[in-house]
Amino acid sequence: MKVTVIATFFGVFLLCTYAAKEATRKTKKAKLYFVLTDVPQIDCDVKAGKIINPEFIAKCPPGCQDVKYRVYGTDIYASFSSVCNAAIHSGIIDNTGGKILVQKVAGHSAYRGSFSNGVRSLSLPRWRESFLVSEGKPRKGVTYPSTLEYSSSKSTIVKSEPKKPEQDLKATKSADTANASEKASEQGDTIHKEQTPPVPTPATQMATTTPTPTTTTTDPSTTMPKPTTTAATTRTTTLAAAAKTRPGLHRFRNIGSSNVHPAYSSVVAAASTFRGTSTSASNRNTLQPNTGLQRQEPVAAFRRAAASPAHLAVETDLWKPGLSLFDTGFSSKEKLNPKPLESISQGNPNCKVDLSFLMDGSWSIGKRRFQLQKQFLGNVAQALGISSAGPLMGIVQYGDDPSTEFNLKTYVNSKDVRNAIEKIAQKGGLSNVGKALSFVNKNFFLDANGNRGGAPNVVVVMVDGWPTDRVEEASRLARESGINIFFVTIEAAAESEKQNVIEPNFVDKAVCRTNGFYSINVPSWFSLHKVVQPLVKRVCDTDRLVCSKTCLNSADIGFVIDGSSSVGTSNFRTVLQFVANISKEFEISDTDTRIGAVQYTYEQRLEFSFDKYSTKQDVLSAIKRISYWSGGTSTGAAISYASEQLFSKSKPNKRKIMILITDGRSYDDVRVPAMAAHQNGVIAYSVGVAWAAQDELEAIATDPDKEHAFFVDEFDNLYRFVNQLIQNICTEFNSQPRN
Repeated sequence: MKVTVIATFFGVFLLCTYAAKEATRKTKKAKLYFVLTDVPQIDCDVKAGKIINPEFIAKCPPGCQDVKYRVYGTDIYASFSSVCNAAIHSGIIDNTGGKILVQKVAGHSAYRGSFSNGVRSLSLPRWRESFLVSEGKPRKGVTYPSTLEYSSSKSTIVKSEPKKPEQDLKATKSADTANASEKASEQGDTIHKEQTPPVPTPATQMATTTPTPTTTTTDPSTTMPKPTTTAATTRTTTLAAAAKTRPGLHRFRNIGSSNVHPAYSSVVAAASTFRGTSTSASNRNTLQPNTGLQRQEPVAAFRRAAASPAHLAVETDLWKPGLSLFDTGFSSKEKLNPKPLESISQGNPNCKVDLSFLMDGSWSIGKRRFQLQKQFLGNVAQALGISSAGPLMGIVQYGDDPSTEFNLKTYVNSKDVRNAIEKIAQKGGLSNVGKALSFVNKNFFLDANGNRGGAPNVVVVMVDGWPTDRVEEASRLARESGINIFFVTIEAAAESEKQNVIEPNFVDKAVCRTNGFYSINVPSWFSLHKVVQPLVKRVCDTDRLVCSKTCLNSADIGFVIDGSSSVGTSNFRTVLQFVANISKEFEISDTDTRIGAVQYTYEQRLEFSFDKYSTKQDVLSAIKRISYWSGGTSTGAAISYASEQLFSKSKPNKRKIMILITDGRSYDDVRVPAMAAHQNGVIAYSVGVAWAAQDELEAIATDPDKEHAFFVDEFDNLYRFVNQLIQNICTEFNSQPRN
């Protein structure tokens, strides 16, 4: 009996225990089902920093793979990034959307940009918060919110401890660098100005301020809280203590100029107090980090000539190798451009060029870098010394389509140009450089727009990364119009991104000569100021602007050389010297003039084609190596052969020039082959020596009335006709209208 009761009781106990466990399991399953099905949806433009939750699962909509949704970093992303586009970049989802798991992590000192899964992420020097994205599956033991908590752009008020000024500066600079657009979200942001750094007195004491916590927004796109200064709560400390508590203070130097960049005004004011009345003209005081010492340095080494722009002097002092913009004391909301300085009234008459800047207005550049670009252009205008007797400058901004901001005749002094540059608004779009070059070639350098004719035409192309269209053909046509093209490329494609570049060597295909003179590569937008003077020096070097000499650098020239028996070995060498003398007057390269040669008797031989040699030295060596053939004289067949083997392979729309040298009458007809060559766009010049037939020379020449036909009595007098032949080519070339 007892055994039966005990067994019954134990069975009831087990049944109850099982029922309880089953209920618990169902409850957990219900909770898990809730987590998996009730997932909040976010928009494509939502940044991780806008969401307060440290870890959450969210659903991304379709269509987030777009350049306007910025991503910063690879694998680990700055919280300023679009959450959904970062998930596409990492391969978690595709452009159709889906669920993702987001985990907030600490900030990083650097974020590396890359191209992955159709998304180009950007690099960022530092940011105060990061996040990871993974598949939208909940982690064991973690409860995820069904609704997300957003920080308000209208400033959610919280109490916060102030950061150290140097940290605040770095965070502020990173935020402003990352912020390429999002204009609407900025309108409600709270703007914080940096506290003026403490200033040491001449008695080696420093007055410090007691930071008072103040309100700030939790929006990560805004700056960190600012310390407020209380005049009544000051104390003194040694220089060593000051340097220790303010590790960034030693970066600021005293500038020997009353005209400084607005962003540095508070720093310079503080420095003037530090100098005190005892500072001599030949010395200045500089704080040393973590020491209690002052040292004397010559002020003269930091002073600039009166004619140099004051803001450039500031940059030279503060922009040191390894010192980024984030360390120099800029505030993210402060204006980058200094006040326009008065230009030199008479300008620079030694630099008479007509200059057009192609300004990159594409979305990839971002707002901050676009502002740096405007500052750079203003500095160039100041350094040039704009005037009607010197350089004139206009600007074309390009994105999807180019448009003229102002032309050559709009402003005739540097001050007005700088003011106009400050007012330029970003267009946005892609980086269609080829389309912009075509626009400039056809529309900018016109008499109606202020083109002066005698001044070289110069185009400086600013490119962030790489163009989104082809530039080779547009650049060639521009060069053939006499336009000197310079490229300033900033932050070129990384190794992982080069596979997406349409024309990997687009600069070499575009510039007048591939010798480095026409191209400047800048590793970062924040070091762009360093190339102001080198660029100005180059565009003003009119002797090296070879594309201004249009007839010398924009043709395919084919020499058709008579190697018949009547010429003889000695005279044949004289003919080759004549060919070499003409060739060396042209600018020879893949992008400039190209040279080819055919020798003929009864038969024809291609000595070298247009694409065989790309340097002047190689061409001259190849001419010297041509061996004398000997035989009959079939000039008509030689013209047909040259048309097929040389000029049929000339680049489209490129000027095709044939120079034929012969010493006698042809055994075949020259008129029909010559006419066919003329109809195919070949401009023919004929040079007859000794017994050459005058009527055949005129039939071969495209236009005898324009001195396309030359007659030389002896081979030894060929050299006398070199300059005249080149002059005739150039006169005709420059008289033709621009394409």
